[in-house]
Amino acid sequence: MRYTYLFLKRLFDAGCSLLGLIVSAPLWLIVALGIEISDPGPVFYIAKRTTKDDRVFDMYKFRSMRQGQANEAVFRGDEDRIFPFGAFIRATKLDELPQLVNILRGDMSIVGPRPASVEQIQLTRGGRFARTSEVQSGLTGPSALYDYLYGDMVEDQEDYVRDVLPIRLELDLVYLDKRGVGFDLKMIWWTVVCIVSHILGRRPERIFSALLRWAAEHREQEEAACPTN
Repeated sequence: MRYTYLFLKRLFDAGCSLLGLIVSAPLWLIVALGIEISDPGPVFYIAKRTTKDDRVFDMYKFRSMRQGQANEAVFRGDEDRIFPFGAFIRATKLDELPQLVNILRGDMSIVGPRPASVEQIQLTRGGRFARTSEVQSGLTGPSALYDYLYGDMVEDQEDYVRDVLPIRLELDLVYLDKRGVGFDLKMIWWTVVCIVSHILGRRPERIFSALLRWAAEHREQEEAACPTN
């Protein structure tokens, strides 16, 4: 069953990313023009990320920050670094369209744990979170949705590391335990719901509550299985 799932997942990833690239081609032009008008400079931003087995790859995004303002060593930075059109493509997730190329190449999957920054790998893939590297990083998933619904609103670096990161990392482990065809499709649907809700100025509380519950339950289960002395 495991190999069948992995085969179907890769087939689905390749087919959907190729179709997505074809269908979204006009959007690429619109986004590129918007970036050039809002903040002239490179259209794309390339970040060093890790995927399965901690393999390093170049992850592509549309640039949403002012030139020279990106900092891989931090989780959150000054929102003033983001130019106006960049804020829009972030909110609508259009900045992540180029990751369809990563998915087609096999660097990423549509659904999976968040790609880890090379500079932050000891924090995000260390200790009990090391098994997150057993699977391909994903464009969306439980941790990505939690970041989108809540983490993106936390601007202070220390607040993010204290309040958001532990749940985000826990949700990466949740994905490993729940992954399967049905769960992957559920995450894709939830992603659509979250983006539409965000555009409408709402937060899908049912989804947000489920993510928090999954993280708490997973943490409790691991603590019960390995109690500390």
